[in-house]
Amino acid sequence: MTSIYDKNGKNIAVTIIEAGPCVVTQVIDKDTNGYSALQLAYGDRKPKNTPAALAGHFEKAGTAPKHKVMEFRNMTLAKTLGDLITVNEIFEEGDKVVVTGTSKGKGFQGVVKRHGFGGVMQQTHGQHNRLRAPGSLGNSSFAAKVMKGMRMAGHMGNSQVKVRRLQVVKVFPDQNLILIKGAIPGHKGAYVVIEK
Repeated sequence: MTSIYDKNGKNIAVTIIEAGPCVVTQVIDKDTNGYSALQLAYGDRKPKNTPAALAGHFEKAGTAPKHKVMEFRNMTLAKTLGDLITVNEIFEEGDKVVVTGTSKGKGFQGVVKRHGFGGVMQQTHGQHNRLRAPGSLGNSSFAAKVMKGMRMAGHMGNSQVKVRRLQVVKVFPDQNLILIKGAIPGHKGAYVVIEK
């Protein structure tokens, strides 16, 4: 993330995303498939690391192997196989977008970090090393078990996250960069999907 100043002199936190150029690797029409969509590919990939089926798919489109392939339904752009789509063809300043990505993985975490439990926080009444413990978990004699859905320690992060209504602040078409206001899910260099 970084920050820029808008025309009113206000400092805005933005995330810089390289969004293209994307290659059209398949045009799906309603007559043959029952729906209309464009399949786009992005990110360079070594030919030796590309499966043979994908290599043939990219060769048919007339492009080098790509790393990510995504399908976007109901795109209004009239494109043919092998065409390039740049960032300024889709996005403009002020647009509201939806960004989907994989959040940062945090590993196995306890209840204080994962769910915001307060912990015991004082060392009275015989508390020895239980400052960040969850406390009582199960019911009494009736259910006599821990119920499903109980907030407990476990794996945190590394899950698909969709952030809606983010604003496009600036578009740099010559570098295929897009500046989006606020934070987006994922680590530096991660792949995300941006939709209008």
